[in-house]
Amino acid sequence: MANNKDNLVVGLDVGTTKICAIVGNMTRDGLEIVGIGCCPSQGMRKGMVINIESTVAAIKQALQEAELMAGCEIRSVFTGIAGGHIKSFNSQGVIAVKDREVSQEDVRRVIDAAKAIAIPMDREVIHILPQEYIVDDQDGITEPLGMRGVRLEARVHIVTGAVASAQNIIKCCNRAGVDVADIVLEQLASSESVLTSEEKQLGVAILDIGGGTTDIAIFVDNSIRHSAVLSLGGNHLTNDIAVGLRTPMNEAERIKREHGCALGSMVDKNDTIEVPSVGGRTPRTLSRQLLTEILEPRVEEIFTLADQEIRRSGFADLIVSGVVLTGGTCLLPGMAELGEQVFNMPVRIGSPREIGGLTDVVNSPAFATGVGLVKYGCKNLQVKNFSIGQENIFSRVVRRMKEWFGDFF
Repeated sequence: MANNKDNLVVGLDVGTTKICAIVGNMTRDGLEIVGIGCCPSQGMRKGMVINIESTVAAIKQALQEAELMAGCEIRSVFTGIAGGHIKSFNSQGVIAVKDREVSQEDVRRVIDAAKAIAIPMDREVIHILPQEYIVDDQDGITEPLGMRGVRLEARVHIVTGAVASAQNIIKCCNRAGVDVADIVLEQLASSESVLTSEEKQLGVAILDIGGGTTDIAIFVDNSIRHSAVLSLGGNHLTNDIAVGLRTPMNEAERIKREHGCALGSMVDKNDTIEVPSVGGRTPRTLSRQLLTEILEPRVEEIFTLADQEIRRSGFADLIVSGVVLTGGTCLLPGMAELGEQVFNMPVRIGSPREIGGLTDVVNSPAFATGVGLVKYGCKNLQVKNFSIGQENIFSRVVRRMKEWFGDFF
């Protein structure tokens, strides 16, 4: 069936271990995934670009595969951003309602008031996410338009990132031949594809465990309350295996995927694995239990740090639905079971949901961010803050840098 080119939305997950382009087509029946392209990522580390040429080449390859499968030409993408430079916080603003009835202009003004805070010049606001509005003394309002009142208050979640990191991602995409329609916080994108509305309403924490980072987000009452990024991920597990078993990194990754387990009690003590050696030495046969003894402490460390972050946020008692794990590292057996021990609450593995088309291909935690970027793009295509051909993030960064230098010269 021919795709309606006007309804195509492309998500580009520029990750530490893989770069994935996913093409979605909006139909009457919902979102259909019509194209996908993946390429190993060599130019990223902990969610940030460290080699532009390698990243550009990988983006090009992923886009070409997706274009071939979808039968379309990709011109703009929604791309994710992560890394230790991501900082977020909650803010609030209050204004007087002009005509005693809340208008779109009033909503814009109260959001402006909420974001009127001091942000360092080397940082860029990525998202301003409304949590709730308060009209006079009535709180818990999600859509205040048309309501009568004299005082409007907004509580928002503001996500900021390093200007240089956002600029490098945009530069890589531009050099690969595509514009960036929007940059999206990766755990926000993942939440679009794996969380249910009931979980977001009751209270849920999502952990997107990728190759270089673990991205955390907490939702309560259908709005994001807290987000954070830990600089730990699946690559640390691979590195631990390479060091602990004295085997090359590519073999360590294979062993992790084929034989790894996050919980020792799930492994038969008689199971063995063949481990290639370095320097041309003969392979060794080792107990699979030894592999688990290497993996379990590192996974437990990631969960413990995430649990500390959740408790530090002040929302731990509101997470009624428990924790949802997603990201490629969650394919490791025993992750949910170990997570329940550490978090002391229900834990499940989240895969993309409510999609059609190539569901067999993308029905994996590894594609949660890519599918989530497509879903985010479908929701925000008409209401995003800027569009291609107008002022995009790169232009805003350049303008902000000019203002910065203008203050000094």
